[in-house]
Amino acid sequence: MTDARDRLIVALDVPDAHSGLMLANRIGEAVNFYKIGLGMLTGGGLALAQELKDQHGKRIFLDMKLFDIGATVEAAVRGLARFDLDFLTVHGDPHVVRAAAEGKGGSDMKILAVTILTSLDRADLDASLIRPGDIADLVAERAARALEAGADGVIASPQEAAMIRALPQAAGKLIVTPGVRPAGAALGDQKRVATPARAIADGADHIVVGRPIWQADDPKAAAQAVLADLP
Repeated sequence: MTDARDRLIVALDVPDAHSGLMLANRIGEAVNFYKIGLGMLTGGGLALAQELKDQHGKRIFLDMKLFDIGATVEAAVRGLARFDLDFLTVHGDPHVVRAAAEGKGGSDMKILAVTILTSLDRADLDASLIRPGDIADLVAERAARALEAGADGVIASPQEAAMIRALPQAAGKLIVTPGVRPAGAALGDQKRVATPARAIADGADHIVVGRPIWQADDPKAAAQAVLADLP
């Protein structure tokens, strides 16, 4: 991957498709890859995904974090595969991943399994009755199981990227890391973070950056600053 612009995924965490398109237009050619999440789904997110892909040549990561019974996940993924998306997230539970892998069929869309959200720490897992253990170890175990179940890659914090990259199951698979913050940037709701350069050095294929770019006075310059930090 020679173009750093394919490593950076900008999260369009804005209210609706109109705001997302305006932001993408401001950033212009500085960014190739955008993430559209659940928060924009009712605000025209799928339509924006299609416009950015078909009319602007952008790559699209649809961050739905699907979780349901297998038949429902399979049907949802089969429907989304028709949109020619690049990445789609599901929760990393093996039955969910298997259903998503079946649903994508022969499409090129990559199924990425969520391990443990980067906004969570051990106290959050305790409150959710998740079994005891170090978060990094739990992430690595969930990643291994998801990859064995057919995921094309995983979502994990940059702090766990090196551990996942070392897994035998991770050979040839994608690691995508949210929770990436340029040096000095506010953490927001993220708890397990690293700089862009650190995340890539530790084995991430793509980094996801949201607020430090879309909240900036000059989003294009902010994106270019992140790109300048990549190896």
